[in-house]
This record gives sequence, structure tokens and C-alpha cells, in this order.
Amino acid sequence: MMDATTRFFEELDRKGYEPRLAKAAGTLRVDLHEGPRTSHWLLRIDRGRVAVSQEGREADTVIGTSPALFEEIVTGREHGLAALLRGDMTVTGDLRLVVQVDRVFPGDPDSTGPRRRLQQEVR
Repeated sequence: MMDATTRFFEELDRKGYEPRLAKAAGTLRVDLHEGPRTSHWLLRIDRGRVAVSQEGREADTVIGTSPALFEEIVTGREHGLAALLRGDMTVTGDLRLVVQVDRVFPGDPDSTGPRRRLQQEVR
């Protein structure tokens, strides 16, 4: 069974182009820490073109968190920037890239606000 995090990244990679990232460029690595084990997801973003791999390479920006919290973010049950501000995630590097990439995460599934409508229109 594939988890929501894997589905999220594979969908980004499959699309190849994400219009909400048309003004973004750089590399962002997500490090998911679970005890002594860390899994990596690397996003290469070039003006909306997105390529995803599971490499632990250097990146412009690195996000660190638990797999459980990241699963909550990719399913829309948690907001990534709020988790960052609470200290539940760490970021090193270019924080602007985190703010830009936040646009591709789903909002609250029960939300009816403008962010949710925009996400439904883009899909």
C-alpha cells in the first residue's frame, strides 16, 4: 500500500509542470526523520517544471520533520507553515522556496475558502 506522502511526490513528478510554481526555481529536500532512519525527497524546480527523486543530495532548502506530520500536511489535515512556526518542522536555506512550494499542498479538506476553490480549479 502506498502512503499519502509517496502519492503526493509521485503525482508532482508525474505532472512534470506545476503552474503554481511558475515563479519558483531551486532545489528543496524534505528529510523525514523516524528514529535513526531518515528518508529523503528531493524536488528540482525550474519555473514550474518539477522533477522529484529520493536523493539525499545538497539542496537550496532543506525541510526536516517526522513522516507522521508530513503525512498530515500532504493530506491537508495540517498546514505546513503553521507547523514550521510552531517548531514542529525545521528549515535550513532559502525560506522563500518553502513559502512558494507551500502552494502545492492541499488545504483543509473541509475548507470552502478561496484556496480550496483555486486548488480544485487547477486540478
